[in-house]
Amino acid sequence: MEFGELAREIRVDAAPEIVFDVVSRPEHMKMWWPDDASFEPEPGSAGELVWGDRAAVEAITVVEVDPPRRFALRWVAPAGEVPGEGNSLLVTFELEPSGDGTILRMTESGWRERGWEAAVLEEAFHDHERGWDMFLPRLRSYAPSVVAR
Repeated sequence: MEFGELAREIRVDAAPEIVFDVVSRPEHMKMWWPDDASFEPEPGSAGELVWGDRAAVEAITVVEVDPPRRFALRWVAPAGEVPGEGNSLLVTFELEPSGDGTILRMTESGWRERGWEAAVLEEAFHDHERGWDMFLPRLRSYAPSVVAR
């Protein structure tokens, strides 16, 4: 296995504008992915994603905000470092209208650039595969309940 990019695609029964809010706004993101999130949905914004009672905290940097088409952030940087190019993973959500819904393509890249040894890389990649396979269905269930702003 190459471990270059983790990719998933789902159809969501909500308009791209709604799905964009669900993937880019902390108050919606915490309904399907982390237990808490704090950041401004604007490029360069630093923030964090939190799971459990701060059992896991990941610093993030918002990279791209292009409503209602793309939202990207960097995360999984070494402890104490600001996530940036070369030291973190890049998660990109691309949205495409599909009838009365949205096709969401999620990619997570930057795996090889982290410089992890093979066993660590493989374990982290598979851990993230399991995570996205759990969280993206939650997004698909949550998004239709959101009303446009």
